[in-house]
Amino acid sequence: MTTAGTIDRPMTRDPQLRHLPKQVPTMTAASETPDRTGIDANSSRQNRNREMQLMPESLARAHMNDRLHEAESQRRALRVTSARRLQRRAERASLRARRAIAMAVMQ
Repeated sequence: MTTAGTIDRPMTRDPQLRHLPKQVPTMTAASETPDRTGIDANSSRQNRNREMQLMPESLARAHMNDRLHEAESQRRALRVTSARRLQRRAERASLRARRAIAMAVMQ
């Protein structure tokens, strides 16, 4: 998701209500600014809220994926059983035709 904000703190498009970072008029050297490699509590909380919001959606997607695979495997099983049934029917018809030809030849 590319939207900023959470349920309890939605992002507003109104510039007067938006909390903009304050700009410091003095310039500092790059070595004086502290490196922030870790994530702060607010961003991790926001990320956790987004993950919690997306959990039911991902669970539903996984469930639908499982159901689709199950339906496809059932369709394959039905195709195999019908193919075997048709093969046995064709073999019986072939045997009947052989017997009929043998009876005709013998007479």
